[in-house]
Order: sequence, then structure tokens, then C-alpha cells
Amino acid sequence: MEFTKHQKNTLSALKKCVIETVDIDHQADSLTNWSQEYAQISNGKFYGRTDKIESDHVHIFQEYTSNALHQDCQLWSNAIWFGIPFQDQKDSRINGQLISKDTIACHVGDQEFELVTPEDFSIYGVVLEETVLKSIAEKQSVDLLSSPLYKSLQFRVTPEQNLLLQALLKRFMIQSEKHVISEKIKQDFLVTAIINALPEELGGTSNLIPSYQHRKAVVDRVKAYLNECRNDVPVTITELCEIAYVSRRTLQYSFETILGCSPLKFLRTMRLNQVRRALKEAKEDQSIADIASYWGFWHAGQFSKDYKQLFGETPSETTHRFHR
Repeated sequence: MEFTKHQKNTLSALKKCVIETVDIDHQADSLTNWSQEYAQISNGKFYGRTDKIESDHVHIFQEYTSNALHQDCQLWSNAIWFGIPFQDQKDSRINGQLISKDTIACHVGDQEFELVTPEDFSIYGVVLEETVLKSIAEKQSVDLLSSPLYKSLQFRVTPEQNLLLQALLKRFMIQSEKHVISEKIKQDFLVTAIINALPEELGGTSNLIPSYQHRKAVVDRVKAYLNECRNDVPVTITELCEIAYVSRRTLQYSFETILGCSPLKFLRTMRLNQVRRALKEAKEDQSIADIASYWGFWHAGQFSKDYKQLFGETPSETTHRFHR
């Protein structure tokens, strides 16, 4: 038996679907454009659930399976899969290799691979078109051909990066209708988070040091753009690279030497200020979490900590002061 719920958000061009099943073959068929065969290897009745959001260029899913499984998998060509198991679970394996804690599993399309997953297993999956991933990576001067994506089945990330990725994916799966973020913005956030998790030596290819005039011009262009679009949708690092006509490494160096902070920190500070303005003007049906996620803050605990550190009060205290 299979239960399917569909929800389409036309503004974001992302279609959400929830599939629940008690049959492993139905579970194997729950992922669009995958070729999969599941075999149950632990005793008991099976239950599986797949929550997925799909567009033309990116598929995001959260899969739960109650029993231990052996999975033969293959995704379509010109695609790359990233698997992020939930934390504090029993061991899983990809092609016989243990998927360690704080590790992202990955595999390119059009090639078979094997997964062995334990009982009561949950995993986030992200499938990106290879051309989209490479396009965003090139704008940030990251050489994906030299990255672990094409050389191994997994790569280690820091606990903080793991939490960020999972918080980001959780917010995407919630699909808040109060603050709709476009497919392009979500795609950019997601790819940037994955690229940030790659080894630092892949961050760029040029060792030339830009002049002071060039670095100042880079920062000024970014600041001018942020001022112009301050009431618009969130801005991503890839977008800043495009605006300033520089690589991610040059953008980083320019901000650190001109403003004394990274572009990420500068952007986070600007977004926190946008959140504060939105909280002051919020309507009754707008929650703090909705406003925060709209401006790119997916991890509630880290957002509250950053907000209080910057403004000396919590988001709820700001809301209370302006909406008594």
C-alpha cells in the first residue's frame, strides 16, 4: 500500500510530494528518475516514507526506512547525488565503505553504486544537475574536477558544516508558504553550502594579489548593490562574485583587507539588520522563524545567538518592544 500527497508551490517552481509505503519495492520507486532495487535484510514489517521537493535542476528528499536494507542505486546521467545521514544513527555503507560521522556521501550519475543502511534510518538526499553545480563552482573559482566528488565516495565535513547543511535542508522541506524563496536562490544557497564544505585547497586557482584600488572597488560594488536591493530577496555569495566580477577567493581577500571581515560575515550582518527591520514591521501571522529563514538563517539556535550578539537583545524581545 502506498500513500502519496502532492503540494505545488507555483511561485517557487518547486513541487513537494510525500510518499508513505509498506512495500520495499514501492519505496525503491519513490525517487524520481532513479533506478533502484531494495532488499530487506532485517526482520519485521516494513515502513518507508519519502518527502521530496523537485524542480528541473535540483531534487531534495528526506527518506526514512524502518528496516535494514541493501540498496542497488543509479541516478540519471549529468547529475551528482549527495547523501547526508541524520546524526546519531547506526553505521551505513556506500560500496562497502563505512559512512563516518560528519561525512557526506556522494556519487555521480549513470553509474551503479551500493548502499547498506541500518534499521530506523533517515537520510537527506540532494541531486543536482552537474552543469548547475559546475556553473556555480566556477563563479567561485572552485575546481570540481580536482574535488572529492570525482575521486571518492564521501568527504568529511566539520560538525558545524553538517549542522548547517541539515538545518538548511530541513527548512527547504518545511516549504513555508508565508515567505517564498525562488528556486534559484535555494539552489544557490545549497550549492554554496556544499562547496564551502570542500577542502580549502580547492578554493581558487590564482595566487595573484589584487591591488588596493581593485579590492576597494570590489567592496564598493558589493555595498552599492546591497543598498539597492536591501528590500529584495536574500543575496548569495555567488551573486556577489558575479556583481563584483571576481572569484570567491578575491572577494574574500578584498573584504578581509578593506573591511576587516569576511564577505560571509558582512552579508550575515546585513541580513541580521534586514531581519530586525522585518520584525519591527511584522504582521501577526509572520513568525520569527519564517522571517529568519526568508533571509537565509536556517539554524534557529545560531540565528538567535548571532542576533543577540549583534543587537544586545533576542529576536522575541525586539518583536515585543515594537508590537506591544
